[in-house]
Amino acid sequence: MQFSRNFSGLALFVLALAGVGMATPVAATGEDAPATASVEHGTGYLISHDAMMHWLATTDAELTYVGEPVNPLTPRSAQNTMVTYCNKRANNVCGGSCTVYNGGAACLDAPGTACLAATSNVAFCDRGGCGHSCNQLSSCGTHLDGGFCYTPGTKSILVPSA
Repeated sequence: MQFSRNFSGLALFVLALAGVGMATPVAATGEDAPATASVEHGTGYLISHDAMMHWLATTDAELTYVGEPVNPLTPRSAQNTMVTYCNKRANNVCGGSCTVYNGGAACLDAPGTACLAATSNVAFCDRGGCGHSCNQLSSCGTHLDGGFCYTPGTKSILVPSA
């Protein structure tokens, strides 16, 4: 049997589509799916309290806690601003030595900060004392995994009042 030119072209097209279908990964669903950061709508690139708690519970970064004790059972209406800032970025992952702040309005001394995440819109500044040039987290330019933002050159972080 001899294939006609039209049938050969059609056969190659079908084989190409089948190859693409087999090479396309299927998204994971169910209990085995990895957790992702929950970005709160209308707030730019801020992560939810629950996403922050999940990151803290599952990270292998070295954590130092400052401010008020973190309580995962605190009612949503009474929650403080939580900020996690770290000194290393590897590809799209923020880590290394991280400081976790839980509290109200403050100026955090944060020299060496490479990336950060927060539950409300904080400002990160290029000088100590929360002065000079500051940018808002909600306008993050380089997004990292887990709801973090790449913030090289950060020296201090301004946490607003709730």
